[in-house]
Formats: sequence, C-alpha cells, structure tokens
Amino acid sequence: MKDEFVVISISESEKVSGILSIPDAGPKDIGVILAHGAGNDMNHPLLASLAEGLANAGYFALRFNFHYREMGKESPDNQDLLYLAWQGAYRFLAEHPQHRPKHILGAGKSMGARIASQLAAEGMLAVEGLIFLGYPLHPPGKKDRLKDSHLYKIATPMLFFAGTRDQFCDLQLLRQVLSKLTAPWDLEVIEGGDHSFHLPGSYPIHPTEIYELIVCKTVEWLSG
Repeated sequence: MKDEFVVISISESEKVSGILSIPDAGPKDIGVILAHGAGNDMNHPLLASLAEGLANAGYFALRFNFHYREMGKESPDNQDLLYLAWQGAYRFLAEHPQHRPKHILGAGKSMGARIASQLAAEGMLAVEGLIFLGYPLHPPGKKDRLKDSHLYKIATPMLFFAGTRDQFCDLQLLRQVLSKLTAPWDLEVIEGGDHSFHLPGSYPIHPTEIYELIVCKTVEWLSG
C-alpha cells in the first residue's frame, strides 16, 4: 500500500488536507472514509493504524482534517462546516479520477463518526455503512442527555466499537439504544478501554494490540 497526500475542497473557498491510503491488491471496490475526533486530527494513531490495515487488506482509506484543525484551532467548527468537510471528503473519493471505489463507508473517532451518522440519517451522505470508533452517546456524567435520536433513522449497517471505561458512552445504555435500531448492527467491546481505547497501566496489553484488534474486526465486518 502507499499513502498519497491530497487536498480536498469543501466549499468554493475552503480546502482541507487528506491522506488517501491506496491498496496494492485486493478487492479495491470498497473505500472507507475516516474522520477524526474533536480533540485530535487525521494523524491520530488509531486512524493511521486503521487506514494502513484497511489498505493492506485491499480497501481504500481516506483520512481528512476538519477545517478547524486545518487552521490550527482547538475548538470544533460549527455543524454546517463539519458537514461540508464530510461531504467534501465523500465527493473527493467518489469522484477520484483514478481510484473510485463502487462502495463507500463512513467511519470515525467520536465526533467524526457522529457527524457522519447525522448526515446519513438526514439523507445527506450516501455511505453504505458506518463504523463508530467510540460513539459519544452522552456527555461525561450526563447519561440523561443521549445523542441517539438520529440513529434510529439510519438504514445502513453499523459497527460500534466501545470501551468498558468510556465516560462518553455507558455500555448498558448503548446496548439499550442498539436494541431499538432497525438497521443491522454489530458491537465490539474493548475490555478496559476508555473513549480512545486506552487501557489502564495494569493491563498487560500494548496499545498497538488494541489497534490491531480493531483493524481485524473491521476487515472481518467489511468482508462479511
């Protein structure tokens, strides 16, 4: 596989950076777009590891920065600009002159996947599946403020990764939400993982092993 640094237009005047991971072999008809979370960017180790793993398995993987990160800012953009970035990344991959997969799925860490799911629920992003790397179901300590209403409108298959120590996603509440979805879904639980799947120091598992597990489960889900 190889990485190609790209520029993605998200409006008439604004652009963001991206990295397209191109497979050497494999089906090459499926692409996965990866969006970062609120506090990081497209170079987050989890996203980089997943993009590499997907490309090695024969899938295109496109990572991109939201506009605020492109400008070196810490606070996320307003919803409209977050939407534009996601839609721009989708257009880039769907209309790529050389690498144009027939099927495109959306994935992301926390906020990145939530925005994709909102767009999909509103019929504004034509992805054929969604992968959540830690869904922000509620603010920490505020389990009565669930961000779930749009999930019930999604018709495409969904894969959720959730850590047992995630302060943004109580696992019992997530399971209750999933039980009410009409679309097909799968849940992979990361034992001991927090919102970024970091483990306590007492766990005899290296972070790279968690990333490898996520890659393996994602490829298994895609191939199934």
